[in-house]
Amino acid sequence: MNRIVEIFSKLKSIDRRYIFLFIGAAAFIPLIIPLGLPLGVTPSSQNLFNAVDSLKEGSVVMLTFDYYPSTLPETEPMSYAALRQLFKKNIRVITLTTIPLGALSVMEEVVKNVAREYHKEYGTDYVNLGYKYGYVAVMLGMGRNISDIFPKDNYDHKLEDLPLMREVKNYSHVDFIFVVSDNATVDYWVSLVNAQFGVPMGAGVTAVMAPKCYSYLQTKQLVGLLGGMKGAAEYEKLTKNPGRASRGMDPQSIIHILIIVFIVLGNVGYFVSKERKIQN
Repeated sequence: MNRIVEIFSKLKSIDRRYIFLFIGAAAFIPLIIPLGLPLGVTPSSQNLFNAVDSLKEGSVVMLTFDYYPSTLPETEPMSYAALRQLFKKNIRVITLTTIPLGALSVMEEVVKNVAREYHKEYGTDYVNLGYKYGYVAVMLGMGRNISDIFPKDNYDHKLEDLPLMREVKNYSHVDFIFVVSDNATVDYWVSLVNAQFGVPMGAGVTAVMAPKCYSYLQTKQLVGLLGGMKGAAEYEKLTKNPGRASRGMDPQSIIHILIIVFIVLGNVGYFVSKERKIQN
């Protein structure tokens, strides 16, 4: 018994480099040897999937890339999974971003890659509007006429020359908006576009943003929500397109468990050593 007490009392003085080593191994090993840990699906992710899945073939969805490159591990898998679901159902897609730094190149890469997978034709099956400064004015202006805000697409084509945009004049011709964001633009999409124009909307956000955005589920201004890498992995599972988020869940889960173990052991070591001092 004294030996056990002695071991626990030493835990509070363990070299932190060993902790870093364990955390590093927990992150690296599952990437090399996938564990395939079970992944549950939250109702908010399921509801978003169901809302998109219920759209009819030929519907129009606006997909936003409102995130910076620093959050790609969480947000980019959401964009890939959403776009694959949309193209698989033969839903027409309009993409845009309200972020000036990096998002435009990310959007171009994602859209072109997935369009190539599903043999989609630009101008008919999808259109990339690109970036326009001033997201409040952009969001409100598209409610009147998209071509007033984006007279040309991201590749300098006039909107009237694109078959899809000849049909889609404003939000009244958009069946759903899928916002992927790592910042406050999701609040503006909800308060300006959903509240004023009534377009059904779902969102994928970073983990730190998710708690605030759950209030939009309660008010039914969002039909569903993806939160962080787990939300992205859930959507990959629902769309049957496992990708980077799904692969990242094993290391994330193991690291969380390991951190909890270290916290418990550290606290036990603290209280054991404290009790030992009292007895001495």
